Amino acid sequence: MSGRYLVNFDSRRLPQESWDLVVLGSGIAGLYTAHAAGRRGWRVVVLTKHGVEDSSTDRAQGGIAAALGSSDSPELHYQDTIAAGAGLCDRDAVRVLVNEGPERVRELMEMGARFDRENGRLALTREGAHSRRRILHAAGDATGAEIQRVLSLAVRQLPGVEVRENHFAVDLLVHEGRCYGVLALAGERLKVFWGRAVVLATGGLGQLFEVSTNPEVATGDGMAMAYRAGAELMDMEFVQFHPTVLSLPGAPPFLISEAVRGEGAILRNARGERFMPRYHRLAELAPRDVVVRAILAEMEQTGVPHVYLDLSHLDPEAVRQRFPNITRTCAAYGLDITKDLLPVAPAAHYMMGGVKTNLHGETSIEGLYACGEVACQGVHGANRLASNSLLDGLVFGGRIVERVAGSPAGPARRPEFSCRELEEAPPLDVGDLRRRLKRVMSRHVGPVRDARGLEEALSFFAQWSFLEKHQAAGVEEMELRNMLLVGQLVAQAALLRTESRGGHYRLDYPAPRDIWLKHIILRR
Repeated sequence: MSGRYLVNFDSRRLPQESWDLVVLGSGIAGLYTAHAAGRRGWRVVVLTKHGVEDSSTDRAQGGIAAALGSSDSPELHYQDTIAAGAGLCDRDAVRVLVNEGPERVRELMEMGARFDRENGRLALTREGAHSRRRILHAAGDATGAEIQRVLSLAVRQLPGVEVRENHFAVDLLVHEGRCYGVLALAGERLKVFWGRAVVLATGGLGQLFEVSTNPEVATGDGMAMAYRAGAELMDMEFVQFHPTVLSLPGAPPFLISEAVRGEGAILRNARGERFMPRYHRLAELAPRDVVVRAILAEMEQTGVPHVYLDLSHLDPEAVRQRFPNITRTCAAYGLDITKDLLPVAPAAHYMMGGVKTNLHGETSIEGLYACGEVACQGVHGANRLASNSLLDGLVFGGRIVERVAGSPAGPARRPEFSCRELEEAPPLDVGDLRRRLKRVMSRHVGPVRDARGLEEALSFFAQWSFLEKHQAAGVEEMELRNMLLVGQLVAQAALLRTESRGGHYRLDYPAPRDIWLKHIILRR
């Protein structure tokens, strides 16, 4: 069956390991799931394609949202999440997130997470589209790194849990609707990891675009693997772009946290004018998709490829204390964030869609689960509320372990898996094709889209469909093949949705339409 696997293999001739749980990915979702399973005494292996810290979690600045303040409640958090999701949130999923989230965050604190405090109380901040100060942060603006530190340490202390770095998950081993394990590449050698259950926690797809806040590993691998195996994917058209990413020639993209605007920073165009009040009543704290389009409109009007973030009216010492990482990074580029205007522009940031799951992380394939950014249970709708992503990984990762614990073990005998029909890998300039793919995605499948551009993107992907008949030669080509597949799915869903909603904006259909209060589900 063309396109089912990336390489030829025979499971009988490969080294094999058996585990209770095989977890793919080492961000907050993967590590928390592994920890929850390890505490039950399960044997768990975490496979991560580079190092443990190579994750979007490690880069997360702003914080983690939870209704822990005296003036807050899960109901208020629920209302804000629903409002941001532009009509497409699954209400039951949001209820689960906001009600179970506070306990998961307390659990992180019990593990040793050092969230910032003022006068002995949690120092809560506010971000865009939140009605209350409910964002916990650590070391000012290094929340993700603190969570990554705590979970990495906690997982390594559990005797039954092993973390395998530099293990690239190639394909899922699925037979008659059930997942039995994973084919992985360890160095240059293929290996099979069998599991009672397999958990996808592989993160997002930001690297499909020219400018992204995501790490190099975010190439959509989990979504591509799941699609090839026959799983359902949902909401693939909804990619979130972060409004404020440092935009300097020659400098890598660097996220300027939404929390900066939450503390009072304002956006100015190239003429020095504050513009957000013209676009939304919440001004700089409007939902991300609104801020992104406003910035793009101002950039187009002024002919300058960025706008400016202005913190000069805020207390300098408070700014430096609250945002030490942003202060240091900008200073390395000659910018004093307490005085200078910071040039910023939107960049690919987060994937709202992904592998379709229910409220327990179950996919359409038995024994295959998904959580975190790779998954889509509808909790973020068409536009994720700021700082809900880390919470998502915790809450639904924990629910997976509960569901697996209450499920039957599955068949005692495993089928044999093999693929023999793929032809030799054709000569391919992987670097050049990857750059072309990013250019196509950024130009035609970015924050602003139309039918003509989406069709052009799909014709680009069609040119490379012949690769399905060939083996992939090495990890870089496997990543590229995953990017080609996932990029095609994003463009396909974006063309199908003939309206604008949340993170999906169509110039040719600029308004939302009630007939589109539904989800697009793609399946191989």
